[in-house]
Amino acid sequence: MLFFYVALAMTGLGQQNANNGKKATAPVSKSGYNHLDNTLLWKITGNGLKRPSYLFGTMHVLCAEDATVSDSLKYVIRNCDQIYFELDMDNLGETLGALKYIRMNNGTKLSELLTPAEYAKVEAYFKQNSLPLSMFNRVKPFFISSLIGEKMMECSGQEGGSFLSQKNGMEELIMQEGKQYNKEIKGLETTEFQASIFDSIPYEKQAKDLVTYIDSIDTYKAATLEMVKAYREQNLEELDSLSNKSDPGMEADYMDLLLYSRNRHWVDQMPALMKENCLLFAVGAGHLPGEQGVINLLRKKGFKVTPMKNIGNSKNTESL
Repeated sequence: MLFFYVALAMTGLGQQNANNGKKATAPVSKSGYNHLDNTLLWKITGNGLKRPSYLFGTMHVLCAEDATVSDSLKYVIRNCDQIYFELDMDNLGETLGALKYIRMNNGTKLSELLTPAEYAKVEAYFKQNSLPLSMFNRVKPFFISSLIGEKMMECSGQEGGSFLSQKNGMEELIMQEGKQYNKEIKGLETTEFQASIFDSIPYEKQAKDLVTYIDSIDTYKAATLEMVKAYREQNLEELDSLSNKSDPGMEADYMDLLLYSRNRHWVDQMPALMKENCLLFAVGAGHLPGEQGVINLLRKKGFKVTPMKNIGNSKNTESL
């Protein structure tokens, strides 16, 4: 299911504008919403809730030194009833079921979606990076982009080992922490639903975006580093700004499909889920900020969403 997470992150946050002078196609709202403090951890109260719930912004792939669970987050995990991710990552059926959605429908091949010159360019890139393109010829192009995006994140200490060996996702660390207390893991979406999102975007467009991605790999690599820096600084507003520097081909309709409509879907579910339980919702940090972000949508529903310190050695966790 990591492919689903990373592919959605790549399309929602990683489709950076290779031509910096062009305007973003997904406009930033000017209507105004409260400035967000620099933190990834938020408390949800009010609107009839018996107990607080919590919201945390994750990043699906990070270098190991950047993927840490703060004392504040550990406290929340220990005291919540359940943990909700975008997907139920602890469900073996979901995990294995994800495999059947990676391939394009109707036997479509990447080589059929590109010109011979374009396919040769992708093939050359894969050969240069010791990746077997033949294994991915029927895979949805957004998943191929996500694999490239993950590989180009260079982490210290990975020489001589797998490029995955020094990387972690925040979801995995949160799950490990939760298992100490037998916390139940659930998902706001299913792999089938996420697969339907990718199928809603024409495969030909996905394939052309893959070629653009490879053509502008240095620009995208720099954009990835920008996002990691913003995440490390817990700067949600900077992440929101980066997400709005979308690729010229990423039309507003697709941004709504990949990001905003999913936020609305989650926020519609959350009130009933929080009514009787203390929950931790851990979703991609790019979903939290902005007028159409989860924080603002919850506030519009009458909840109080307040920032919490998300630091390593907090001495005041018992008051959270």
